[in-house]
Amino acid sequence: MRLLKKLFGFDSRTMSLQKEVTGGVTTFLTMSYILAVNPAVLSETGMDANALFTTTVLASVVATVMMAVYAKMPFALAPSMGVSAFFVYTIVMEMGYTWQFGLTAVFIEGIIFILLTMTGLRERIVEAMPHELRKAISPGIGLFIALIGLHNAGIIDGSEETMVTLGNLHNPSVLLAAAGILFTVILLVRNVPGALLIGILATAAAGIPLGLTHFERLLNVPPGIEPIFMKMQWENIMSIDMAMCVATLLFMDIFDTMGTLIGVGQRVGLANEKGDMPGMNKAFMADSIGTTAGAMLGTTTVSTFIESAAGVNAGGRSGLTAMVTALCFLLALFFAPLFVAIPKAATAPAMFIVGMMMMGDVVKLDFRNYSVAMPCFVCIVFMPFAYSISDGILLGVITWVAVSIFSGRTKELKRTTVMLAMLFILKYVFL
Repeated sequence: MRLLKKLFGFDSRTMSLQKEVTGGVTTFLTMSYILAVNPAVLSETGMDANALFTTTVLASVVATVMMAVYAKMPFALAPSMGVSAFFVYTIVMEMGYTWQFGLTAVFIEGIIFILLTMTGLRERIVEAMPHELRKAISPGIGLFIALIGLHNAGIIDGSEETMVTLGNLHNPSVLLAAAGILFTVILLVRNVPGALLIGILATAAAGIPLGLTHFERLLNVPPGIEPIFMKMQWENIMSIDMAMCVATLLFMDIFDTMGTLIGVGQRVGLANEKGDMPGMNKAFMADSIGTTAGAMLGTTTVSTFIESAAGVNAGGRSGLTAMVTALCFLLALFFAPLFVAIPKAATAPAMFIVGMMMMGDVVKLDFRNYSVAMPCFVCIVFMPFAYSISDGILLGVITWVAVSIFSGRTKELKRTTVMLAMLFILKYVFL
């Protein structure tokens, strides 16, 4: 136990070894979709899909092990899907650059991240955020996670007439996810240990006769990463386009990671009432090193995943949870068919329930005070509606400063908060 405490911050007096392992496996299962989705998206640029699978695993392992051992926190990291979409559809397809150019932008961003973290600037950015606004992050992420889960299962679908609508209730995926939600909630109400993990596995098993869980074989040899390893392109590093790409990547990663850390941390007591979290700078460093290593391996920005909330709510509290998740990723290199077989309908119940759990901080917000309520409401609703944690935070800060200025409450504003708001406005104007 002493070794576990030294390596991962595991405290046997307040933590359970079983819950740490369960939390780690739960986190992996809820985010294992990244192993299939990230290669599929990035391969649209011409990158080798097989090599991308191995790279996705390795980048996730490097960053998550750093989080486990260095930061000693129960969060998992992997290539960000938001950044991957920006990488493919903006840098490559819209701007016309090669994927090598994009990897160079990610690498430069990672180096800048490391420097910002070493100087403590990233932590100062967090401190510049109003405390009340930080309390809005967790509910916002809760709605975001719930939306992702419901959409993955087909319970919520797109609509040209109403933007979103209830999915096809005759769809087997929808029925399976709905049954999974009910089953998992019953386990939670009965205080069954590992309820979220049991819910995922049971729902996946129930999907076999429905034809939703496809299991073909157990083992697979991991492909090599030579086609995309260390393929940076340095010719255009001083261009305006490179600066814009790097700046956009910085904004997306800083506030996605910050939002996840604060939101999930507050949910389980890792962050205090003001949203301050001891050791946050170490978590930022794990993110920074993961991003830099990921670019070298051949993938996009590595970020802290909101799916970590599932493992935390399953009982994970220390770096041991993150280490278990990292080990699961390593196993996935050889047992990919087994892990990829779990359908989205099976992980959707856990994500939906975790979203519900993260709504608790709403009661801490004073919605009768409109100068506080409006910025917090903007932060909460724009995370799911804009499909972005970072946009929710940025727009929340801008609204906070605007409302304070025009309502004559400028004495309550910090200079750093105003500077952040101005920077965010410039980001939307020019990026």
